[in-house]
Amino acid sequence: WRMRLSELLTLAGAALLCIGVASGQQPAGSVPSTVTREAFDSMLGGRNMSGCEGGAFYTYDAFLAAANSSVFRGFGTTGDDATRRRELAAFFGQTSFVTTGYCYVKAVNRASAPYYGRGPIQLTTYVRNLHSVSVYNRSEDNYRQAGRALGLDLLRNPDLVSTDPVVAFKTAIWFWTTAPAPSTSCHAVMTGGWTPSAQDREAGLLPGYGMTTYILNGGTECNQTSAAAQDRVNNYYKKYCDILQVGYGDNTFCQNDELAQP
Repeated sequence: WRMRLSELLTLAGAALLCIGVASGQQPAGSVPSTVTREAFDSMLGGRNMSGCEGGAFYTYDAFLAAANSSVFRGFGTTGDDATRRRELAAFFGQTSFVTTGYCYVKAVNRASAPYYGRGPIQLTTYVRNLHSVSVYNRSEDNYRQAGRALGLDLLRNPDLVSTDPVVAFKTAIWFWTTAPAPSTSCHAVMTGGWTPSAQDREAGLLPGYGMTTYILNGGTECNQTSAAAQDRVNNYYKKYCDILQVGYGDNTFCQNDELAQP
């Protein structure tokens, strides 16, 4: 009947954890401790604009359910506090840009039906290549691969991405954290998991938010003087870094993709 000291300490730790959860406290370094409900609502204010479908769809609870999935270990939890905050600011910055502040769930241009853009990352048939502009793939590769990773048949039911908010966020996080060869991932370039080659360095492709723009858009918006590049950086990423109280880091813009051709 006697308990060992180690057993008592285990029980005490569990009790303290329960108290913390009950009081709304989150473990340090977790996604909800970095992006609180208040921060989420502040960043994604575009959801509430008139005519936006994202208001009732993109919820904080759906985001957390997706972010806490075991499929995405390391998302928003890798590195020190500043690294974690910058990655999440970058994720929301890029997804906000393509959805106009989380206003849109479905792409306005649906020319690639039925696999047009859906969800926070606007998942489409595009396939990424680190050293070339993204191109369409006849096999609807992103829907196929995302569905395989998530255990869903997104080829037969692509509308899951625009009708189930948890699935929508999962496809966005999958796209963010996945690196099809020979590319790297947005997650890696924001968390120190990518080392640029000599060719990358010569082209000015370096770790930071600018590199995520290059990965996601093939470098067509790397010119710092373009309105799109300024929008991605100033109206979204830097704004979200301010909300999450973290510095912007280096290399917020990428250079012209012509320099990075193989």
